[in-house]
Amino acid sequence: MTTDTHYQQTPRRKAEFIKPPNLLKDKVGYGGLSDSILQKAQGLIENNKFDFRPEGEKILEAMLFAMTEARRPGERTPETIITGILFHAMLLKTNGGMFHYELVTKIADRLVQFLEVVDKLGEPELEIIEGFYTTLRAVFIAEIKGDGGSKGQQLYAALVDACMRYFEKYPQKKD
Repeated sequence: MTTDTHYQQTPRRKAEFIKPPNLLKDKVGYGGLSDSILQKAQGLIENNKFDFRPEGEKILEAMLFAMTEARRPGERTPETIITGILFHAMLLKTNGGMFHYELVTKIADRLVQFLEVVDKLGEPELEIIEGFYTTLRAVFIAEIKGDGGSKGQQLYAALVDACMRYFEKYPQKKD
């Protein structure tokens, strides 16, 4: 198994990070925060009791809908279809770790990397995405928090290996 990003492929698209205006900083000014405030904030993050599972499952439902739509004929461009699934993968990636689902973040990150390099979504690509979907769903159903231990790492490794086999079988065109 390799740990290289993007499965040793050249990204075709990059998930766009949108930096919203920092309204709080605009209100309180600049100059940093005291160590005690930073420690309190870190404590709130580490000890939050918010149950991300229901929200994560909603994101997965939306991803499943986008995958279903990808199989329907229509006038959507491949880029629009890929972006629709990529959006939901990014939501899982960015929120998983904050709510103690580090394995979700790690798996979703590899899905994002997969979606950043494929040029279309045919059946082989959708089967890979379904593997990610099924694994993420299993993590939420079993409420596997943290990194998932050895079982979580095995799930993760199996997904990465499946992607590597995909790219061996279906090499991507170089731009």
